[in-house]
Amino acid sequence: MDARSSSEVGQTSPGSTRDIPRPRLLLPASCDPPMPNAPRRQLVWIVFGGTGHMGRSLVKCALSRGDLVCAVGRTFETTPEAMTEQHAGPNSLGLLCDVRARDSVARAVERTLAHFGRLDVVANCSGYGVIGACEDQDEHEIRNQFETNFMGTLHIIQAALPYFRRQQAGRYLIFSSTSGALGVPGLGPYCATKYAVEGLIEAMLYEIDGFGIKATLVEPGLVRRDEPDEPALGGAGGGGAAVVSPLPTWGHFLIKPASEAYAHAASPALHAKRMVQWLGDRQPTSAVKCAELVWQLGHCSYPPLRLVLGSYAIESIRDRLRSVTEELEDWKHLNFPAASDAPPPAEMSSINVATTAAAGGGGAGGAAVSERGEDEGAGDGEGEGDDGDTAMG
Repeated sequence: MDARSSSEVGQTSPGSTRDIPRPRLLLPASCDPPMPNAPRRQLVWIVFGGTGHMGRSLVKCALSRGDLVCAVGRTFETTPEAMTEQHAGPNSLGLLCDVRARDSVARAVERTLAHFGRLDVVANCSGYGVIGACEDQDEHEIRNQFETNFMGTLHIIQAALPYFRRQQAGRYLIFSSTSGALGVPGLGPYCATKYAVEGLIEAMLYEIDGFGIKATLVEPGLVRRDEPDEPALGGAGGGGAAVVSPLPTWGHFLIKPASEAYAHAASPALHAKRMVQWLGDRQPTSAVKCAELVWQLGHCSYPPLRLVLGSYAIESIRDRLRSVTEELEDWKHLNFPAASDAPPPAEMSSINVATTAAAGGGGAGGAAVSERGEDEGAGDGEGEGDDGDTAMG
């Protein structure tokens, strides 16, 4: 297929606003989301992790709304022939990529630009995690999680950013997780990668705002598969058995057998395994509904920094923020003057002697400080520790 001109691709496709059911979920009006039966600009998407159940749902949603999509699968999940066959239509392109390799990501972006003539939205749905105690995970497993989740995200951002800067517009939709907002026992390294992604995007927002580029962190709960896995796909998060791994899988997680120290039933390190298996049947988040809202994100004028999807994810993050707020209130009295305002050590000694003498040599002075500290430090209650029962993406 020849590369399309920017003007051709930027036009609203015929019928793109017809025969599309009105979504039951809409982003708030403050975001200026696309409205049903209203003209909208056709966008070009590149979706990394397009063979996983979340990425696949997003690809299908964008195509059904008349957008142009490059779906990027993982090299160990499927074959180039399978991706080409699945995305043989005029509005889609199928590629393979290893997000851990900068050159591989750059080639995917370049081929998308050559095929469609422009690029408007970059979505990263790729992710990988190991369930197991921090002590049980070896260096290779930990590095692989960081290379996939953090470095992969950075490679994707850097590959598209020069083009976005030139056109003074662009949109990043980066799938993080509720594990990027709080630590979950049994997912320590995975949580660390998601915390790193959150910090990266928060810092980058200030750098790219002047170029008209926006970014949103999507934080879903545990996402349910709304459709059977396609036989051509394989691997964690994609179904099938294309990946040969000594570890069992659950979604896009590998489950590490617990060592003796963490194998007992009450071990917190087993919490993540119990959680994903329990929530998978009871409180999942629909991938199709998530995809609809993320598609709206790509088209809205004023995207949020974060989009938390699923009631369980919202409650978990709210509990975490409440705990942090209460802890700040409990300890806010422990403030220290700046070094320039602090008296010299000699003066401090004389002040302490005078204070002790005024108190009659007893401990009343210290007791008064302690009581004042307790009064000032009293918050609305003791800080509630997280129980860790939190879903993740």
